[in-house]
Amino acid sequence: LELIDGIFGIYCNYQSLLDYSERDALTGLFNRKTFDEQFSRHAFALAPHEAHSLDNNERRNGGETKAHWLAVVDIDHFKQVNDQFGHLYGDEVLILVANILRTSFRSHDRIFRFGGEEFVILLRSTTLADASKIFDRFRQHVQEYDFPQVGKVTVSLGFVGISQETPVVILGHADQALYHAKKNGRNRICYYDELVTSGVLSNEISTNDIVEFF
Repeated sequence: LELIDGIFGIYCNYQSLLDYSERDALTGLFNRKTFDEQFSRHAFALAPHEAHSLDNNERRNGGETKAHWLAVVDIDHFKQVNDQFGHLYGDEVLILVANILRTSFRSHDRIFRFGGEEFVILLRSTTLADASKIFDRFRQHVQEYDFPQVGKVTVSLGFVGISQETPVVILGHADQALYHAKKNGRNRICYYDELVTSGVLSNEISTNDIVEFF
């Protein structure tokens, strides 16, 4: 029994070290390092059967295929929160937004804190229409939440479909959509391909876009 207890204790300590290295210490979400490792292995790459086949429900809904989506989220005017209320309340806002993220997405989706007030969401296997609804529902949940002392807080979100492009390009496209959302009123979501189709954005990534993430 002592030997078993000892082995179990070692295992628990090892598991704690793994969790610590994979997760953000403040929010408990997966951290940037974990995102880089998972995304670089194409863990969320679109599977061929999902890209090219339709189930019965999809045929009834007009044949819209399911895909995976990447979104970048930024808390609007977060610096003002820290400056006006202090970093303690700023940390509380981050923790509460992380909690809203957890309750707004499914268990097989993935949520990461990139650092500062920025988060990344990997939304799995859903249509564009449903992805837009899910992302906007999260935005509304944040908007409607009463944050202690701080009051109302909003978020901006940019998202893109996960394709066979490199992680740098995919992440850069989502960031371009986020930047457009923040530049055009905040508290909104923007879909990269829609912005490109409408001529608002170019589909080329600039050097600044790449450097910001990598």
